[in-house]
Amino acid sequence: MKNITLTADEALIEAARARATAEHTTLNEQFRRWLAEYAHTRDRMQRYDHVMADLRGRLLVGRKLTRDEMNER
Repeated sequence: MKNITLTADEALIEAARARATAEHTTLNEQFRRWLAEYAHTRDRMQRYDHVMADLRGRLLVGRKLTRDEMNER
């Protein structure tokens, strides 16, 4: 693993450390998780799009949906 140096507000760092401690982890571990998620967001979105494309037309609701139901979010 490679070390990096970051600069952030001291109060923010302390608040993040306190939250990490409350979650039984470390600030370092939380940053590694964030970095992995940040770096692979595009990959996850592409996998999601692929799964949705594969499912399109395969799922049956059992009845015709109304226009409002189809546009519901």
